Amino acid sequence: MKKIWLHVIVVLASLVFFSQCAKKGNPSGGPKDSIPPIIVKSNPENYSSNFTGDEIRIYFDEFIKLKDLQQNLVVSPPLKYQPVITPITSAKVLKIKILDTLRDNTTYVFNFGKSIVDNNEENEFDYFKYVFSTGDYIDSLKVEGKVSDALKPQLEGKATVMLYEASEEFNDSIVFQEKPYYITTTKDNDPSFELTNLKEGNYVMIALQEESNNYIFEPKKDKIGFIQEFITVPVDSAASFQLTLFEETPNYRLTRPSHVSKHKIAFGFEGEIDSLTIEPMFELPEGYVSKTLRDPKKDSLNYWFKPAFDMEVTDTLTFLAKNIGLIDTLEVRLRDLYADSLQVSLKGGGTLTPKDTVRFQSNTPLVKADVEKLTIMDQDSLFLEKQLVLDEKNNEALLLFDKKDENTYQIKALPEAFTDFFENTTDTLEYTLRTKPASDYGTIDFTLSGIESFPVIVELLNEKFQVVTSEYLEENKAVSFTYLVPNKYYLRIIYDANGNKQWDTGNFLLKTQPEKVVYYPSQIEVRSNWSLNENFILE
Repeated sequence: MKKIWLHVIVVLASLVFFSQCAKKGNPSGGPKDSIPPIIVKSNPENYSSNFTGDEIRIYFDEFIKLKDLQQNLVVSPPLKYQPVITPITSAKVLKIKILDTLRDNTTYVFNFGKSIVDNNEENEFDYFKYVFSTGDYIDSLKVEGKVSDALKPQLEGKATVMLYEASEEFNDSIVFQEKPYYITTTKDNDPSFELTNLKEGNYVMIALQEESNNYIFEPKKDKIGFIQEFITVPVDSAASFQLTLFEETPNYRLTRPSHVSKHKIAFGFEGEIDSLTIEPMFELPEGYVSKTLRDPKKDSLNYWFKPAFDMEVTDTLTFLAKNIGLIDTLEVRLRDLYADSLQVSLKGGGTLTPKDTVRFQSNTPLVKADVEKLTIMDQDSLFLEKQLVLDEKNNEALLLFDKKDENTYQIKALPEAFTDFFENTTDTLEYTLRTKPASDYGTIDFTLSGIESFPVIVELLNEKFQVVTSEYLEENKAVSFTYLVPNKYYLRIIYDANGNKQWDTGNFLLKTQPEKVVYYPSQIEVRSNWSLNENFILE
C-alpha cells in the first residue's frame, strides 16, 4: 500500500515539475520570416516574345497577396482597360487577365512596385517586372535620370516619368488628352528613374506629380516637368536627364462675381490679373465713386462703391472686365445686405524686433491715417518720434519709429486716427508691444560664391518652406539675417532671370522652364545668442 502511495506522489510531483517548466516560456515558432516570396515559374515565361494570349500566371513558393496595387502598378505602354489582377485575398498564383487588344510588335512591362507581399509577414517582393513582347524580340533600350522639385530641396513623394512618340501626329496638346507610350515612376525617397525596354525612336519626355494617377496632365491639379528638346533613343551611355517639376499659373479666368456686402462686390479670378480693370456699364448715380483692392487672403478682387443702390430701382449691375487684351461682360445680382463697419487691427502678434514695421490693417479701404492722433510711449514713459505712412495698394498703415531691444511700447490711437472710404472713423485704439533682448535671437552671416548671374533673391525659409526673410541682390555682397527666432531654416537662391523680384514658374505649352532655384546643401540650425558665418558655394 505504501508503495502505491509513493508511486502516486512521484507521478504528481513530476507533473507539477514539468508544468512549471512549461510555464517559463511560449514556443517561439522559430525565427521571424524576413524573406520575400520567390517565383517558382511563370506561364508564359518572363521576357517571352510572340505573346498572343490574354492571361499570365506567375507561381510563387508561398502564399502572396496584393497590397495597394492601384497605387503601385505601372503598365507601359498603358492599357485602355485595366487588367484584372488576382488574388483578391491570398494565393500562390498571381493571375493577370488582359482585357485590351494588344499592339503588334510591342514590348509591354508590368511593374508591380511594392504591391506583392507574402501573406504572413508582408515581406515585399520589390519592384517586380513582368515583360513580354507581341513581336519577335524584346525591346531593350533604356533612358535614365532624376526628377526634382522647382521650389523644394528634395522631391516629395513619387513622380511619373513618361515618353510620347515624336511622330508626325504628335502635338503638345496630346499630353492633356492621351496617355503616353512609355511610363515609369520614381521609387520611394529616390528621385532617380529608369525607363526600360524602349524601342529606337524620337520621344518627348515629361514628368508629372499627379492627383488622379491617370497619366494625363491636368494643370489645375498636377505638377509637370519636361525636357525642352526631343530625345533620341538610343542615347549616349553617359546621358542622364534632369526634369524639374513645377505648378503652372492657371490661365486667366474670371469667376461669377458676387455681391458680398452692401458696398462690396467680389470678383473671383484665376491666373494673373496685374492689368485687370473693372468698369461699370450702368448709368452712374450722382456722386458715384469706387475703389478696387485685391483680397490678401484669396484670389478675389474686391470692388467697393458708394452710394448704395435702391433695390427697388436697381437689382442688377453690369461690368466690363479688361485684362491682357481679354474682355468679359459680367452681371451681378444685388442683394439686401448690411454695410461693413470699419475695423482696424494690428497685423501680427504683440512681439516685434527692432527691424520690424508696425502695420495696421483694415477690413474696408483706408483713405487717411492721421499721425497727429497717434502716440507711442516706451517703458521709460518717453514719447517717441514717429511716422505714419498709408499703403493704399495693400490697404495698410505703416507706423515707423526707432525701436530698441528689451523694451515695451504703448501705442494709442485717438478717435478719428483712421478714416475709410465711406468716411467712417475709428474710436480710441490701444496696443502694447514689446521687444525681447537681442540674446534671445540668432544671426546668420554668409557670403555667396559661384553665382552664375545677377540679380538673385536670397531667401530664408522655415521648416514649412514659408519665407521668413529675404534680400534682393543686384551684385555680390555679404548677406546678414538678424533677429532670427531659434529654429531650423532652409536657405535658397533664386535666379531672377527677368528681374521682376519674384520667382516665376514655367509653362509647358510656352516651353518656358521655371526660374532656377539652388538650396544650401543642409538645414541651418539657429540658436539663441549665436551667430553663424557660412559660405554658400553654388554649383
